Amino acid sequence: MAFPGNILRLALAARLVLAAAPGRAQSGAADGGRACAAAHLGARAAGAAASAGHRAQLDRYDVTYYKLDLALEPTSRDVAGSAWLRVRVGPQALDSLAFDLYQAPVGAPAGAPTLAIDSVVVNGRRAPAVRRAGPEATAALAAPAPAGALADARIYYHGTAPHGNTAAIGNGLDRRDSVRYAGAWHHYQVLWSLSEPFSAQEWFPCKQVLTDKADSSDVWVTTTRPNKVGSNGVLARTVPLPGNRVRYEWKSRHPIDYYLISVAVAPYQEYVAYANPAGGPRVPVVNYVYDPGALDFYRAEIDRTPGFLENYARLAGPYPFANEKYGHCMAPIGGGMEHQTMTTQDGFTFTLTAHELFHQWFGDHVTCASWADIWLNEGFASYGEYLSLQAFAPPADAASWLGAARGYALRNPGSVRVPDPDTASVARIFSYDLSYKKAALVVHMLRDLLRDDARFFRALRTYQQRFGGGTARTADLQAVFEGEAGRPLGYFFRQWIQGQGYPSLAVAWNQVGPSATVRTRETASQPGVTPFFDLDVDYLLTFADGTFQRVRHRQTQALEAFDVPVGNRQVAAVAANPDGALLLLANASAPDTGLALSARPAAGALLGVFPNPCRDVLHLPPLPGPATAEVYDATGRRVLAQPVSPAAARLATQALAPGLYLLRLAGPGGSSLGQARFERE
Repeated sequence: MAFPGNILRLALAARLVLAAAPGRAQSGAADGGRACAAAHLGARAAGAAASAGHRAQLDRYDVTYYKLDLALEPTSRDVAGSAWLRVRVGPQALDSLAFDLYQAPVGAPAGAPTLAIDSVVVNGRRAPAVRRAGPEATAALAAPAPAGALADARIYYHGTAPHGNTAAIGNGLDRRDSVRYAGAWHHYQVLWSLSEPFSAQEWFPCKQVLTDKADSSDVWVTTTRPNKVGSNGVLARTVPLPGNRVRYEWKSRHPIDYYLISVAVAPYQEYVAYANPAGGPRVPVVNYVYDPGALDFYRAEIDRTPGFLENYARLAGPYPFANEKYGHCMAPIGGGMEHQTMTTQDGFTFTLTAHELFHQWFGDHVTCASWADIWLNEGFASYGEYLSLQAFAPPADAASWLGAARGYALRNPGSVRVPDPDTASVARIFSYDLSYKKAALVVHMLRDLLRDDARFFRALRTYQQRFGGGTARTADLQAVFEGEAGRPLGYFFRQWIQGQGYPSLAVAWNQVGPSATVRTRETASQPGVTPFFDLDVDYLLTFADGTFQRVRHRQTQALEAFDVPVGNRQVAAVAANPDGALLLLANASAPDTGLALSARPAAGALLGVFPNPCRDVLHLPPLPGPATAEVYDATGRRVLAQPVSPAAARLATQALAPGLYLLRLAGPGGSSLGQARFERE
């Protein structure tokens, strides 16, 4: 169900705790992912999908450059000015230019907010006609633009951006007359944009196609002093104008997606800090805060930003926009929005600031190529919260964050991948449980799967290097991690991204002499969709003497059994997934004296065999006569049968893969001569 943006924002705000005390790490209810989701859900456009015909027209060109030249004031949602789109014509000559720009729906009352097109000028010639159908606009060209050529389109327009209280749902451009911080309301007029996912057309003419990033952009805004204007890139200059007005000229020379272009206008106070990432240039962190009181209240949290940036640059690669800046504009959006180089936030908490900053790598530098894969943006940004907690907060905070994330992910049976993204609701795209929390746990499970932080973070850097400045899909990330894992990971992405639900493990164990046998039975919460999860599970064995032993076993079928050599220690307990690295429910393990063997029941004395572990040959004890050696793997399958004699009491093991095995010696007629467990290296 769709709600007007302001009603939905109030409902979400009741669940948020955003005005946390400065200087305190926030991990729990006030986490950055929830605040980010709230901001996105508050910006709901009327629809996602363009008509087939309009999309075909949009695909006839690529945007290379946006320049907005607008007049804006924080006292209204009025917009007036122009958008300059430089486009590269496709393989066929272009006789019309399609673009997106909001128009009040048919039947809207007189005076309803709408954006009127004054003229469209392409390559210096005015378009003779402009057809509009809702937000879809098409301008006929006075002369066709040749195939492969660059064309300049200037669209002059004016009007009032829509608001949630009118026929349109969503606020691409919004404003307030009051803001809240330090537990009190303050009279303050502020205007801001928030275009993700479908609302850029509510305030400027654009092409709303994720895979078509512009190579560069400029945002010029004229406003009344003492207002300041925050936007993407570098503030090239401010130009004084008559009538106490000023023009802010921002420029960015990095690729940028349509929904990451932004403005914020208010009588801001500027506060600049600096990050010094190792091996990179000094990065200014430019903060536009409401006023001196807001700066005093949030300064300690704002000052975390340089350290976060330096840590991310070390882990995921250089800050992508180091030659421009990073920064924040304050606006009462109910959370944060990762506008490229200048995030919009309504306040500053540990996890919100960490989340939006990591978006600069995951979401801005590399952008999901489809809303189906929004987890590539939001899952990694959410995991950035955990990385920052690991680096800058007490260990208990990071553990608490991970536990809370598991709780949110377990309560929603859906898939991380958004089905039917062209028709999915905004609420589904920005599902807190799935696109944020479960997705973050997928990232954590990839880290656990590699078992090597050096390889994990190298994979993140490879992903940034390979797809930076462009877009990526889940298959692209999979290929990067397969390169680090050295094996196919299709099963992992099928079950955790496309699949639904989670697995549960029932664990039983028993000890016989120097070996412990562990049996696991897996069940899936959504067996009709994902009947089984292939898992690399860690087990922690606790011994009566207070020592521990950790082993990893791959769950490749619903019922598994495996042996663990434990020597002369007595097993007291076995715990699966002890660190919570997997999205997995594991019951408290129970001893089971029926588990004498991991492979199959067998009688006979325990045999002394050596060397154990072995490589090519396992030596057996003296035999009373000819025998047959049968070897079983951990699942109970017989994998080797070999005759042995008293004169050559040894077993050739070259054909066995490394692992744990059960050896059973049978005499004539099948009588049991004994058994042993051994490991082949």
